[in-house]
Amino acid sequence: MSRAVCPGQETLGGLFGQVSERRVKQVAGSKIQNETEVLRWFDQGKTYAWMVEEYRRKYGVETTISMWGNFRRRRGLDRRVAWDDQLIPWPIKLEHRYDYPILMLRKEARRRAGLPLPEGEDAAVDAWLRGMQEHGTVLHYDPDNGWEYVKRRKGKDKDIIREPDARSATRRKATV
Repeated sequence: MSRAVCPGQETLGGLFGQVSERRVKQVAGSKIQNETEVLRWFDQGKTYAWMVEEYRRKYGVETTISMWGNFRRRRGLDRRVAWDDQLIPWPIKLEHRYDYPILMLRKEARRRAGLPLPEGEDAAVDAWLRGMQEHGTVLHYDPDNGWEYVKRRKGKDKDIIREPDARSATRRKATV
Protein backbone atom coordinates (compact mmCIF):
# COMPACT_ATOMS: atom_id res chain seq x y z
CA MET A 1 0.00 0.00 0.00
CA SER A 2 1.37 3.40 -1.01
CA ARG A 3 1.01 6.53 1.12
CA ALA A 4 0.74 10.05 -0.22
CA VAL A 5 3.51 12.44 0.72
CA CYS A 6 3.64 16.18 0.20
CA PRO A 7 5.87 17.24 -2.70
CA GLY A 8 9.51 17.66 -1.64
CA GLN A 9 9.27 15.27 1.30
CA GLU A 10 11.02 11.93 1.21
CA THR A 11 9.62 9.20 3.40
CA LEU A 12 11.33 7.13 6.05
CA GLY A 13 10.12 3.58 6.59
CA GLY A 14 10.38 1.68 9.81
CA LEU A 15 8.37 0.24 12.63
CA PHE A 16 5.92 3.11 12.61
CA GLY A 17 5.20 3.17 8.91
CA GLN A 18 5.96 5.98 6.54
CA VAL A 19 6.96 9.28 8.14
CA SER A 20 8.14 12.32 6.27
CA GLU A 21 11.79 13.29 6.77
CA ARG A 22 10.75 16.92 7.29
CA ARG A 23 8.40 15.91 10.12
CA VAL A 24 11.16 13.87 11.85
CA LYS A 25 13.50 16.87 11.76
CA GLN A 26 10.81 19.17 13.15
CA VAL A 27 10.03 16.88 16.07
CA ALA A 28 13.65 16.03 16.87
CA GLY A 29 14.95 19.59 16.83
CA SER A 30 11.91 21.62 17.80
CA LYS A 31 12.60 22.05 21.51
CA ILE A 32 16.15 23.42 21.31
CA GLN A 33 15.70 27.15 20.89
CA ASN A 34 19.36 28.22 21.00
CA GLU A 35 22.02 25.52 20.66
CA THR A 36 24.88 27.93 21.44
CA GLU A 37 23.21 28.80 24.73
CA VAL A 38 22.73 25.11 25.58
CA LEU A 39 26.36 24.30 24.80
CA ARG A 40 27.41 27.16 27.12
CA TRP A 41 25.26 25.65 29.89
CA PHE A 42 27.05 22.33 29.43
CA ASP A 43 30.42 24.14 29.66
CA GLN A 44 29.24 25.84 32.85
CA GLY A 45 28.26 22.50 34.39
CA LYS A 46 24.55 23.31 34.69
CA THR A 47 22.52 20.31 35.80
CA TYR A 48 19.91 18.69 33.58
CA ALA A 49 17.27 19.59 36.18
CA TRP A 50 18.37 23.24 35.96
CA MET A 51 18.09 23.10 32.15
CA VAL A 52 14.56 21.68 32.36
CA GLU A 53 13.50 24.50 34.70
CA GLU A 54 15.31 27.21 32.69
CA TYR A 55 13.66 26.14 29.42
CA ARG A 56 10.27 26.14 31.11
CA ARG A 57 10.90 29.63 32.59
CA LYS A 58 12.62 31.23 29.61
CA TYR A 59 10.83 29.67 26.65
CA GLY A 60 7.72 28.04 28.09
CA VAL A 61 8.97 24.75 26.63
CA GLU A 62 8.61 21.49 28.55
CA THR A 63 11.72 19.32 28.34
CA THR A 64 12.95 16.26 30.22
CA ILE A 65 16.21 15.27 31.84
CA SER A 66 16.62 12.44 29.34
CA MET A 67 16.25 14.91 26.45
CA TRP A 68 19.29 16.84 27.73
CA GLY A 69 21.26 13.61 28.19
CA ASN A 70 20.41 12.60 24.63
CA PHE A 71 21.47 16.04 23.37
CA ARG A 72 24.83 15.60 25.14
CA ARG A 73 25.35 12.15 23.65
CA ARG A 74 24.37 13.20 20.11
CA ARG A 75 26.76 16.17 20.20
CA GLY A 76 29.62 13.98 21.46
CA LEU A 77 29.99 15.95 24.69
CA ASP A 78 31.73 14.33 27.64
CA ARG A 79 29.63 12.32 30.06
CA ARG A 80 28.56 14.23 33.12
CA VAL A 81 29.11 11.33 35.47
CA ALA A 82 32.67 10.91 36.66
CA TRP A 83 33.22 7.34 37.75
CA ASP A 84 36.17 6.72 40.02
CA ASP A 85 36.80 3.03 40.75
CA GLN A 86 39.08 4.08 43.60
CA LEU A 87 36.26 5.96 45.37
CA ILE A 88 33.37 3.67 44.40
CA PRO A 89 34.81 0.16 44.11
CA TRP A 90 31.58 -1.67 44.94
CA PRO A 91 28.51 -2.55 42.91
CA ILE A 92 25.83 -0.47 44.65
CA LYS A 93 22.40 -1.95 45.28
CA LEU A 94 19.49 0.02 43.84
CA GLU A 95 18.11 0.96 47.26
CA HIS A 96 21.44 2.60 48.23
CA ARG A 97 22.21 4.47 44.99
CA TYR A 98 20.77 7.81 46.08
CA ASP A 99 21.83 7.86 49.73
CA TYR A 100 23.75 10.91 50.93
CA PRO A 101 27.17 9.17 51.22
CA ILE A 102 27.19 7.94 47.59
CA LEU A 103 26.03 11.35 46.36
CA MET A 104 29.01 12.91 48.16
CA LEU A 105 31.38 10.28 46.72
CA ARG A 106 30.12 11.05 43.21
CA LYS A 107 30.66 14.78 43.75
CA GLU A 108 34.17 14.17 45.05
CA ALA A 109 34.82 11.95 42.01
CA ARG A 110 33.74 14.84 39.75
CA ARG A 111 36.14 17.20 41.52
CA ARG A 112 39.02 14.75 41.26
CA ALA A 113 38.30 14.38 37.55
CA GLY A 114 38.51 18.17 37.19
CA LEU A 115 34.82 18.51 36.34
CA PRO A 116 32.72 21.39 37.67
CA LEU A 117 30.16 21.04 40.43
CA PRO A 118 26.99 23.10 40.61
CA GLU A 119 27.24 26.30 42.62
CA GLY A 120 27.54 25.69 46.36
CA GLU A 121 28.34 21.98 46.03
CA ASP A 122 32.09 22.41 46.60
CA ALA A 123 31.37 23.76 50.08
CA ALA A 124 29.07 20.81 50.86
CA VAL A 125 31.72 18.28 49.81
CA ASP A 126 34.40 20.15 51.77
CA ALA A 127 32.22 20.09 54.90
CA TRP A 128 31.52 16.35 54.45
CA LEU A 129 35.22 15.54 54.04
CA ARG A 130 36.15 17.76 56.99
CA GLY A 131 33.61 15.97 59.20
CA MET A 132 35.08 12.57 58.37
CA GLN A 133 38.61 13.86 58.98
CA GLU A 134 37.67 15.42 62.33
CA HIS A 135 36.02 12.19 63.49
CA GLY A 136 38.76 9.93 62.08
CA THR A 137 36.28 7.98 59.95
CA VAL A 138 36.04 6.57 56.45
CA LEU A 139 33.03 5.40 54.50
CA HIS A 140 32.20 1.69 54.38
CA TYR A 141 29.62 0.03 52.14
CA ASP A 142 27.90 -3.27 52.84
CA PRO A 143 25.23 -4.31 50.31
CA ASP A 144 23.09 -5.80 53.08
CA ASN A 145 23.29 -2.87 55.51
CA GLY A 146 24.11 0.13 53.32
CA TRP A 147 26.49 2.94 54.22
CA GLU A 148 28.35 3.31 57.49
CA TYR A 149 31.06 5.61 58.81
CA VAL A 150 33.76 3.48 60.46
CA LYS A 151 37.00 4.35 62.27
CA ARG A 152 39.96 4.83 59.97
CA ARG A 153 42.55 2.04 60.20
CA LYS A 154 46.08 3.45 60.27
CA GLY A 155 48.12 2.27 57.33
CA LYS A 156 45.16 0.51 55.70
CA ASP A 157 42.50 3.12 54.87
CA LYS A 158 44.47 5.53 52.70
CA ASP A 159 41.56 7.46 51.18
CA ILE A 160 38.03 8.36 52.32
CA ILE A 161 36.60 4.84 51.97
CA ARG A 162 37.17 1.53 53.72
CA GLU A 163 39.11 -0.48 51.19
CA PRO A 164 37.13 -3.60 50.25
CA ASP A 165 38.84 -6.98 50.26
CA ALA A 166 38.37 -7.28 46.49
CA ARG A 167 37.48 -4.69 43.88
CA SER A 168 34.18 -5.66 42.37
CA ALA A 169 32.61 -2.57 40.82
CA THR A 170 31.28 -3.09 37.36
CA ARG A 171 31.05 -0.09 35.11
CA ARG A 172 28.94 0.38 32.02
CA LYS A 173 30.79 1.49 28.95
CA ALA A 174 30.33 5.11 27.99
CA THR A 175 28.40 5.52 24.80
CA VAL A 176 28.91 8.52 22.61
